[in-house]
Amino acid sequence: MSKSDENQYRRGEFAKKGEIILREHEYDGIQEFDQKLPNWWLFTFYGAIVFSVGMWFMYFTLGMIPSDQERITLAMTTVNEWKDAILAETVSTLTDAALVHEWATNTSKIQEGEAIYQQICIACHGPEMNAPTKLALSLVDGEWKYGDRPMDIFNLINNGTPAESKGMEPSGARMIAYSAQYSPAQMASITAFIITKNEDDFKEF
Repeated sequence: MSKSDENQYRRGEFAKKGEIILREHEYDGIQEFDQKLPNWWLFTFYGAIVFSVGMWFMYFTLGMIPSDQERITLAMTTVNEWKDAILAETVSTLTDAALVHEWATNTSKIQEGEAIYQQICIACHGPEMNAPTKLALSLVDGEWKYGDRPMDIFNLINNGTPAESKGMEPSGARMIAYSAQYSPAQMASITAFIITKNEDDFKEF
């Protein structure tokens, strides 16, 4: 029996535990081990193959596993349903009078609304709310193009510029719906802050 045959025979189940077997060939003084892989490694390897085949079959053939797009769609649907429920709950207790006499007199709500205004509204409506850039309507001129009630302002922030509106002339700039970024309570706080800058316009409520 040649040395190669002997090694091939010994590396199988009859090889001694811990025995080091080297292949005959050598490259640049480097020899190659000819050891049998540990059973735990082989079981892990074969198990990974079986698992991948099973996953492929369930995903592509049976459709048992949702795709990333389907999972994202489901998650977004859940989030939107949750937000709609919160909006409905908030709006059910939100009235013109509540915005004027409760929200617009609550210091913490006003401060929250001002902070959000500084983040998202100031770029178009300006620090003095007089829309110096002409990209939005002035909020201190006593004119309310989309409704002069506190709830009209809240709904405008929530829904954005009405679809039938042509936007600001001549650019056609439109206000986006902020319901995707802020909670109903936060939008009510922005409304309260605007009300404090226009007390005469809303004193009848």
